[in-house]
Amino acid sequence: MPFDIASVRGLFPTLGDGWIYLDPQAGMQIPDSVAAAIGTGFRTLPGRAGTRSPQARAAAETTARAREAVADLLGADPAGVVLGPSRAALVAALADALPLRAWMGCNIVLSRSDDEEVLVPALAGAARHGTQVRWAEINVEDGTLPTWQFADIVDDRTSLVAVTLASSVTGAITDIGPIAGHARAAGAHLLVDASTAAPYVPLSIGELGADAVLVSAERWGGPPMAALVFAEPRRFDTLTRVALDPKAAGAARLESEPMPGALLAGLAASVEYLAGLDAAAGGSRRERLVVSMDATYEYVHRLLFYLVNSLSHLSNIRIVGPEAHRVPVVSFVVDGVAASEVCVRLSDNGIAAISGLPSRALAAIGVDDIGGAVTVGLAPYSTPYEVDQLVRVLGSFG
Repeated sequence: MPFDIASVRGLFPTLGDGWIYLDPQAGMQIPDSVAAAIGTGFRTLPGRAGTRSPQARAAAETTARAREAVADLLGADPAGVVLGPSRAALVAALADALPLRAWMGCNIVLSRSDDEEVLVPALAGAARHGTQVRWAEINVEDGTLPTWQFADIVDDRTSLVAVTLASSVTGAITDIGPIAGHARAAGAHLLVDASTAAPYVPLSIGELGADAVLVSAERWGGPPMAALVFAEPRRFDTLTRVALDPKAAGAARLESEPMPGALLAGLAASVEYLAGLDAAAGGSRRERLVVSMDATYEYVHRLLFYLVNSLSHLSNIRIVGPEAHRVPVVSFVVDGVAASEVCVRLSDNGIAAISGLPSRALAAIGVDDIGGAVTVGLAPYSTPYEVDQLVRVLGSFG
């Protein structure tokens, strides 16, 4: 059954404002069902779990539903789902929770393709303990992350390997399998940031071979919060508690404070929205998610091909890694024009795009030396007409 783009766009009231939103990295548009769940949550869930009031019991049930929703998204155990306000907060909590033996005399491996939300708290943890940081470098020709280098930088003193599944600026997809193999052979923990890939592809923590997967709900139309999902919930017993509650157990040990019930309700609703993108999908929510994400990927991948092909026909556009295997995110440079100026003209024509994202990948490629790059991304609600409008405005630079 063809992807029903008209029905999908009908889920987003904000699309009626006439703007073209090509900036999902800044937060995808929020479906009406998610906004309604959050609004209802603010009215009915002012309390937190822990007392015997009806509202407290409802808050506890909402927390459980949020964990179950994220677990379905990743094919994981709900007991392994840690909830937090952002990826940075969750990585910082993980850094605080890791035992000293994971830092002292060890090294951690990070990549230039990772977002600052992952890198900054990881680097802070390493700096506190004097832990060596080793870097996986990107291929500056196409923005991809070569996996062969991990054989050289991961060794028996490596305690943590952090890598992104898909770049938030180039969209380039990383082959996690070989990296997971090197981490496993070295006895290192593998943390995969799947935030950029999550809105487009079905995910399985087991197939990734990761010890933990990080996702940000804002990237798929959810509330401003994130989740850190562990493949083995028993791992929590080896981590230091960072929660304020001395009785916190399991995943809650890594949650400094409980998240507001309204946002948790919105998180569960956002995963349900993803599961419903293909109206023909049936079965459990996990089964519907797999079918819906497959349908979404097929649609946005066709649109991505059209986008890259259209941009390639503009003589003044230079795409970062035009041939890279990617999710529908693209960065490009307009010859002789600063990225900020490009975004201003796009904005004047009702198109939202991004420039100035802090990115070590783009810095390594060298785009900062020529005025920066513009980053655009597609969403399940994007259309060929919107791509045409983008290309029309870019063509006006001559």
